[in-house]
Amino acid sequence: MERGTATEEVPSSPSWLVVSSPRRTLSLLRERRAAVSVFDPVEKAPGFAEEHGPKPSEVYGFVGSITTVIATVIFLVWAYTPEPWLRYLGITYYPSKYWALAVPTFCMVTLVLMMAFYLGLNFMVTPPPTSLNTMFDEYSRERSTSTVSGVEQPIEPISDIGINQINDIMF
Repeated sequence: MERGTATEEVPSSPSWLVVSSPRRTLSLLRERRAAVSVFDPVEKAPGFAEEHGPKPSEVYGFVGSITTVIATVIFLVWAYTPEPWLRYLGITYYPSKYWALAVPTFCMVTLVLMMAFYLGLNFMVTPPPTSLNTMFDEYSRERSTSTVSGVEQPIEPISDIGINQINDIMF
């Protein structure tokens, strides 16, 4: 007889909770999942598309990665195949082999110049080490000197540690 039918009663004693076999464990888990649903049937589960298909971002990522691989293979075949072989295959209109070296070189030089420009821009924006702006700004807080008399002392508010205290501790 199946568990959960109208003719069978489920005992409420703790002995019912004892699982004697792995098959019984699996059947109990299936029954609980069927009885208790986490999601309301009206609302949709997060992370699923309307028709349970792939999300558009996943499709665009897949198509983009495949396109990149195909373009790289075509570029490498064009760059390393001798011109007589290309003419034999019937490919007569293609860019000069000069661009096989020029385009990657231009890209690498552009990348290196962008990193150098970014580093230089950060050096220009950073204040000099002698500036007090490296120690204090509009969010700096001095430590309060008021003391509370009594047994209980409250937690001190957040404040900055003075440079003289840091120097005393470190040096």
